[in-house]
Amino acid sequence: MQSPGNLGYFSKQTSAGKKIEVLQNWLGTVGKKACSICLQDTHLAGRKVFVYAGNMGVAQGMDIFIDLAERLQPRKDVGFLFVGRGSEARRLQKETVRRRLNNVLFQDEIEPDEIPALYAQCCAGIVALDPKHKTHNIPGKFLTYMQSGLPVLANVNHGNDLVTLIRKEDIGKVCETHSVDMLETLALALLDKLDQDTECAELQNRCRKLFEKEFAVERAVRQIVLALGG
Repeated sequence: MQSPGNLGYFSKQTSAGKKIEVLQNWLGTVGKKACSICLQDTHLAGRKVFVYAGNMGVAQGMDIFIDLAERLQPRKDVGFLFVGRGSEARRLQKETVRRRLNNVLFQDEIEPDEIPALYAQCCAGIVALDPKHKTHNIPGKFLTYMQSGLPVLANVNHGNDLVTLIRKEDIGKVCETHSVDMLETLALALLDKLDQDTECAELQNRCRKLFEKEFAVERAVRQIVLALGG
């Protein structure tokens, strides 16, 4: 399984004597291609941008980040970029238009090889999981953020393993109350860190180190070989 928090459930479903262990998801080296999205050519130019790249569906619970964008609209140095598709994407985009949010940009899905160049234009990655989730889940996009040295602003279900991981490794800020007030406080705290060159560099370095320690292909291979008695 991919998350320690699910061990308890699967242990109860497994016959006595059977060994269960956590095998974290992993991510290989991605190609580096020029990104078709250039933020300098958009109304987010010059802003510190929170980026979300991936599916925008019911399971993500993205509305709270639209609420956050509205809260932070007075700050002309902050923006939000949502890249991808999903059942909620069009509705969320219409909602930003209805609220006249000038700090939000929606873009269509891009090729995976363009992701590193996209993240290089941003300051933090968004992780969103609907609070109704009952299991532990570490989304694949979290791995891409870590690989690119991008700290995270997360809103996830209470007790998710990501909460402990983000706080323990100090790689961003995480909210598990689904409160826009709390999310705003955490976003501002993260922005304060990103405003300080030394703090920002250390934060980015911790993200990359966590990726190498937990999510690199080499680590997964070593664990699988050991489990098979190699």
